[in-house]
Amino acid sequence: MYLRKGPGPRVVTLPDGTQMSRADLPPAGTTRWVARRKQAVVRGVQAGLITREDAIARYDLSDEELAGWEEAMVAHGTNGLKTTLLQKIRQS
Repeated sequence: MYLRKGPGPRVVTLPDGTQMSRADLPPAGTTRWVARRKQAVVRGVQAGLITREDAIARYDLSDEELAGWEEAMVAHGTNGLKTTLLQKIRQS
């Protein structure tokens, strides 16, 4: 896949030693959000691959929505990003 050169790094090393590139991010305009795609966006923002503002604009997210994903991932890991777990947490 060809990646257009943009601001910021093209590849970053994550804390677990794996590398993540811009190709690992979901395509712009994604509307169906599964846990794996949410995780990619959160990890990309945390590692500095994409800025928070770019992620919000690229994926048409609100600041609160992205913050909620970050909080869920910190508290429960990738499973916290699943809609079914979120519903269970809200019910209790």
